[in-house]
Amino acid sequence: MKAVSGQLLPIAQDAFRLLTFRLTPEQFERFGTGHLIFGLFFTWIVGIGRWWDDPGANILQHLGLGSVIYVFVLTTVLVIVAAPLNPENWSYKQALTLVSLTSPPALLYAIPVERFTDVSTAASLNVWFLAVVATWRFALLIYFYVRIAKLSFLGGIITAVLPIMGIIVLLTLLNLERAVFDVMGGLRKPGTASDSAYAVMVGLSVWSVILFLPVGGTYILLIAFRSARDRKRSREKMIDSDE
Repeated sequence: MKAVSGQLLPIAQDAFRLLTFRLTPEQFERFGTGHLIFGLFFTWIVGIGRWWDDPGANILQHLGLGSVIYVFVLTTVLVIVAAPLNPENWSYKQALTLVSLTSPPALLYAIPVERFTDVSTAASLNVWFLAVVATWRFALLIYFYVRIAKLSFLGGIITAVLPIMGIIVLLTLLNLERAVFDVMGGLRKPGTASDSAYAVMVGLSVWSVILFLPVGGTYILLIAFRSARDRKRSREKMIDSDE
């Protein structure tokens, strides 16, 4: 038992450093399979807590497997988008470990607020829980890109925001943003209490559509600049080796 706790404590401390924006590149480089298992375990627990009291959830959601599948899909998207900028510490396993370790804040979703408040208040609280968790995770992603993966500040923001904007644009085109918003917000019985928050989602959809092309264009320019810089460094190394 002491051996297990002795292994878990350093991993939990590393996860806490990440969640509080204090993780260093050297500390992240020491992350191993244990950190990934720890993150996936919390992802599973969060998934169960998210849907445990929802009779309308499917079997994958009740078992917490939906959340586990989600982190694999999200990691794939993030790896594909970031790859052209050649970030450091960014293999699929490292990215999956990072994404899974951002799961603990989502324990807010497991709070059964509908049992302590009326339906309208519970809907609003669930929406704000969603906003807090989403903002926290987004900030962590930017922090990782800039601090750990060594991208520029602009590169970190663009690489973090582009997949989110792309998803919002896609959902808007498919006219699914309301349904997804209700699911992500945990709204069992959505009503007028969440209308103002949903208006924010509509605003995000509009701005995502407007800014998607400029952001995408900036992303392409960043790739071009990165490629030019890498070629320049390669030529300088060749010159140095010839000398």
